[in-house]
Amino acid sequence: MIAAPDRTPLPRDFFDRPVLDVAPDLLGRVLVRTSPDGPIELRLTEVEAYAGEIDPGSHAYRGPTARNSVMFGPPGHAYVYFTYGMWHCLNVVCGPEGTASGVLLRAGEILTGAELARKRRLSARNDKELAKGPARLATALDVDRDLNGTDLCAGGDAPLTLLTGTPVHPDQVNNGPRTGVGGAGAVHPWRFWTPNDPTVSPYRAHTPRRRST
Repeated sequence: MIAAPDRTPLPRDFFDRPVLDVAPDLLGRVLVRTSPDGPIELRLTEVEAYAGEIDPGSHAYRGPTARNSVMFGPPGHAYVYFTYGMWHCLNVVCGPEGTASGVLLRAGEILTGAELARKRRLSARNDKELAKGPARLATALDVDRDLNGTDLCAGGDAPLTLLTGTPVHPDQVNNGPRTGVGGAGAVHPWRFWTPNDPTVSPYRAHTPRRRST
């Protein structure tokens, strides 16, 4: 008999570790989104690590700004950003306060609340695509900048909570280059995923954006 996932909220010290320890350890954990529309629970299947001011791919590489200030705060909080003028993405702040490292939540399997996620992701061809990619994940869970700074360890009726779930054994975790990251940050194999899981997004190399003439 398979044991049910552990529903205990992850403690603060889980996130107060090096980002490359936290990122793969997030696979199999359960993200709960609580809203007036109803709850959604998602099992994480794909993440990416960003190492703050030592990582050219990180939003915090050039230091604190109004946009990334949450990343320099205490671990275990949500960093939500808006990208390409269209999409939100959800990250988890890691490491000691001031280090600004974080993990992008890239994909997951909707465990409960799929009917609600479907209403927000009308273009999804099936339930495996509901949260297959960071923007899709945020859209399915109705995550926007209003949730920036949310404490993921608070539990209770908090809008976002990370539960212990059923962690994936380290031997069952794959890693490789981060998706869409160019320049010096492209060399880091800091994307982690559960192999052969249909909810994991496809890898895409960085494509430089062309300036209009």
